[in-house]
Amino acid sequence: MRRHSFYSSLLLLAIVGGTSSAQTQTSPTNYPAAARGTQVDVYHGVSIADPYRWLEDTDSPETKAWVGAENKLTDSFLATIPERTAIKNRLTEIWNYARYSAPFKEGGRYFYFQNTGLQNQSVLYVQDGKGAAPRVLLDPNLLSPDGTVALSGQAASDDGHYLAYSISTSGSDWQELHVRDANIGGRDLPDTVKWVKFSGISWTHDNKGFFYSRYDEPTSGNKMTNVNRNHKIYYHRLGRPQSRDELIYDRPDQPDWLLFGNVTDDGQYLIITVAQGTDVRNRLYFIDLDNPGKPQINNPVVRLIDKLDAEYEFVGNRATMFYVRTDRNAPKGRVVAISIDNPREERWNTIIAEGRDALVSATTAGDDIVANYLQDAHSTIRFFTGSRDIRRDQRPRGQPPQQRNPGAVYDDTSTAPIVGRGLPMGAGGFTPRGELPLPGIGTVNEIHGKQGDDEMFYSFTSFLYPTTIYRFDLKSRRNEVFRAPKVSFDPSRYETRQVFFASKDGTRVPMFITAKKGLQLDGNNPTLLYAYGGFNISSTPSFSSANAEWLEMGGIYALANIRGGGEYGKDWHEGGMLAKKQNVFDDFISAAEYLIKEKYTSTPKLAIRGGSNGGLLVGAVMTQRPELFGAALPEVGVMDMLRFQKFTIGWAWTSDYGSSDNAEQFNYLRAYSPLHNIKPGTCYPPTLAFTADHDDRVVPGHTFKYIATLQAAQNCANPVLVRIETKAGHGAGKPTTKQIDEAADRFAFLARALRMKPVQQ
Repeated sequence: MRRHSFYSSLLLLAIVGGTSSAQTQTSPTNYPAAARGTQVDVYHGVSIADPYRWLEDTDSPETKAWVGAENKLTDSFLATIPERTAIKNRLTEIWNYARYSAPFKEGGRYFYFQNTGLQNQSVLYVQDGKGAAPRVLLDPNLLSPDGTVALSGQAASDDGHYLAYSISTSGSDWQELHVRDANIGGRDLPDTVKWVKFSGISWTHDNKGFFYSRYDEPTSGNKMTNVNRNHKIYYHRLGRPQSRDELIYDRPDQPDWLLFGNVTDDGQYLIITVAQGTDVRNRLYFIDLDNPGKPQINNPVVRLIDKLDAEYEFVGNRATMFYVRTDRNAPKGRVVAISIDNPREERWNTIIAEGRDALVSATTAGDDIVANYLQDAHSTIRFFTGSRDIRRDQRPRGQPPQQRNPGAVYDDTSTAPIVGRGLPMGAGGFTPRGELPLPGIGTVNEIHGKQGDDEMFYSFTSFLYPTTIYRFDLKSRRNEVFRAPKVSFDPSRYETRQVFFASKDGTRVPMFITAKKGLQLDGNNPTLLYAYGGFNISSTPSFSSANAEWLEMGGIYALANIRGGGEYGKDWHEGGMLAKKQNVFDDFISAAEYLIKEKYTSTPKLAIRGGSNGGLLVGAVMTQRPELFGAALPEVGVMDMLRFQKFTIGWAWTSDYGSSDNAEQFNYLRAYSPLHNIKPGTCYPPTLAFTADHDDRVVPGHTFKYIATLQAAQNCANPVLVRIETKAGHGAGKPTTKQIDEAADRFAFLARALRMKPVQQ
């Protein structure tokens, strides 16, 4: 790494001797006043006090005054930490490098994002062909002076002429859709679509409109906290006002269903994925659009799979043969071929069998199915290739699928069925075609390609490998770097190792540990332990400018792949949900105990961090084992497990958590709910919680009540603080300036809490 003049004078942070207790920190003793109310709720005969219920009302004068006082206290505390300025300066330096997304193609045009380094929002570029010069198509930084309006989604029309895009303001989940002409000198069309939430954008292949999902416009209450129900799929036709958008599908009899529409690569079908909250199990429906050039969007909805018994992800299709990734009778995942003419389960054919590793996603590119596996929590990409002989179904347009010969597949020149059960290449239909050569142990986050393409783009990253974009030639099988970043950070000084530890019940759990080479295992290293543990979401290796700074400060970064995630498939997820949620906390505690036992660190030097469901994780373990940790960073966490379902989309999480409305589930929720397990007179570790005023996913009332309760209960000098960001939400779309400020405050707090001293590196 080139040594900068600034770098030579920078005092970096590393631990200096000693094992003093983390419970002897200096902290403010006068927390902002928080009146204790008399609210008591009765759950299944059990009375539960909720004295800070008033903090759920984020718009009340009392709450605003409390928020202002808490932020003032936190700011004054952080201002006393002398290393904070140097930390922020170095973070800014590391963050300042060009970053790219993997390109996606439509109509011969290439679309991709680029951030020059410190731009608040990444800019969308377009190239009119491989050799064309890139040009700016959409710069979200021009939408607001402070970068708090973000581009949250986008989709180009099939001919590449139009771009439909969604914007989010101040981090809210609410989105507004617009349409831009992608030609040179592109401008926005008058089209505007509002009240969109949890939606994709998918164009019909006549390029005249797109499908999207939304809720009805709120007519009363607070749009930031109101419960969201009755999701609907609409079709917007260019040039028409939203009031004329066509309702494609809704289920008023199922208000908790979430509906997502996506047009197939051939333009023939609208695939409708029906989800019930965040339950990974789903239903799969479709509409036959009849003619991609003249789509019949109001054709009937066909319920292909109408049982909530497994996960079903549409992968692609060849004519009337649908390829679906599922964990039905395959906990690690498989891909099956389903003829829509005869979709009975006994007629399904497995074309990619379940294996040792978890099949977490699959897509089509060229003639291949590209399967993304997790092998001990890191990516492995494998290709499976089918015959090109079967391309187009010769069913006359408008003829319903059920009138066809069940189980038959037709070729391009004849209406005669080819083989008995409708699969090319006989048994199986697809054959393995090798693995994608990856640079090492890491994560493939994007794979962009379509059926018939001759190239595929993807991104690769790891803890010490900044996100790099690759191009893979699907014909020559050549793999090459497409765009590589240049970061002011020297990864050669550090190394990542993967270890395995035993949890409380003996389960073998993996963990990645990244630290400086030649690290002394003397129990004296500041360590940041991170995990998520829920909703089938896998935590895998990735590069972070903030974590790079933490390593330079002398810290260890540990990522534990605890249960509740999808690292090992369905069983790993289900082993950490509902009544088994305590396994998640036990895994995390065991990870901490392993780090201490193996002398990577010790309690006074061990910090824990997690966001959202991971914020719940941190909140729960610090109430269960407050003596184990030297500092805690719960971020945008679900802290009130008895009331989470009463706000915005919180009801959707009951698939993983359960609900206090159920007597049996109430008992285990109450047993670990962070808010309800804070014990007065306890010494809790130094704590800095994070939330935001526009978080309409995990509403800030969770953190507000948790911190007020924790401050009242704290029985030692360890600080209990909260950082409440303004004009920000749950995290998506947060501008770069806010991300750097937040990371600087996080590490400055840890420098004080873990007793890190500035020394010359």
